[in-house]
Amino acid sequence: MRVGRGPEGSAEGGAAGGGAGGAERGQTTVEFVGMVPLILVVLALMWQLVLVGYTFTLAGNAADEAARAAAVDGDCQSAAREHLPSAWQGTVGCGDGAAGLVTATVELRVPVLFPGMANLPLTVTGEAGAVREEER
Repeated sequence: MRVGRGPEGSAEGGAAGGGAGGAERGQTTVEFVGMVPLILVVLALMWQLVLVGYTFTLAGNAADEAARAAAVDGDCQSAAREHLPSAWQGTVGCGDGAAGLVTATVELRVPVLFPGMANLPLTVTGEAGAVREEER
């Protein structure tokens, strides 16, 4: 057997050099099958991070809308719930601050992979405030 580069000892040698190439047959398939679970786990984690970010966005927006509604004598609770999808569960709190300031706090639970199924033990809080508007 010849060691080194050449037509007989390399995969370039065609049929005559088939010894090295034959031992690696199916290696790509085995590597692919081994990597698929890792790829799926990474995709699931990325999706979960998207849901966490979206929950922050929803909580902040709902708090803004609730504070805006409370500033013009609207119903703070229903304004916040109106701007939340039904799959996101949480609490809404409204209050009056100093000097005519109204505040709204929305706390939402972060869903696990599929909204509406189960929630992580993580609560996201959105807070907003607005100055109460006086009627003229």
